[in-house]
Amino acid sequence: MVRISKFLSLCGVTSRRGAEALIKDGRVTVNDKIPEKVGTILDEANDVVKVDGSVVTPVEEKLYIVLNKPKKAMTTLHDPFKRRTITNFIKGLKQRVYPVGRLDFDTEGVLLLTNDGELAFRLAHPKFGVKKVYEALVDGEFHRDSSMIISHGVKLEDGHIGKAKVDILGYVRNVTRLRLTLTEGHKREVRQLCKAVGHPVKALRRVEFAEITARNLRPGEWRKLTKGEIGHLKEQVGLQAD
Repeated sequence: MVRISKFLSLCGVTSRRGAEALIKDGRVTVNDKIPEKVGTILDEANDVVKVDGSVVTPVEEKLYIVLNKPKKAMTTLHDPFKRRTITNFIKGLKQRVYPVGRLDFDTEGVLLLTNDGELAFRLAHPKFGVKKVYEALVDGEFHRDSSMIISHGVKLEDGHIGKAKVDILGYVRNVTRLRLTLTEGHKREVRQLCKAVGHPVKALRRVEFAEITARNLRPGEWRKLTKGEIGHLKEQVGLQAD
């Protein structure tokens, strides 16, 4: 018998702290029922636990990969509406891995996946200020005054204040190419920031997450992280490298 939060951490889905948020959000089921409380005790030998509709089991080996996520793909392992998910691109792995954070359906680029729950939780948590870099094509001629507004902060739909460092990379035919660097992550944040200053996003790609890139990977391709990359990720969030 084990608490469900500990079980989820053993499965590599997230840390024990992160598990509580998943349970509260209704993303976890035990025998196809949503637990009534975060402290639910389960029988790991007989109960079937699912996260976002996918069965989870304890980790045998820790894996760390980077996927160049293509557009028109859900950042989830299971979709009840049968839309294409990232599972279509990571077949053949011995262990199930989980996405670190989310990329929108129409956003492509760097997506980390792992079954190291504590690392995933810290990388995704705003407290640790992990750097995420995006390149965006936006409508219109984007000027420095708009960059300043975004750098000082814009109120988002969820009430949080979003902000980013913006570099203007070029302007062609009423479209501007931008590079935006963020240290927090809110739902559709880049799109909201650009729209707030009158420049809706036409295309969006994440080019870095915690200094990991998808260089030399075509959309839909992935690779395992090197030992050095894994160690660097852990150092950034206060975990001891192996």
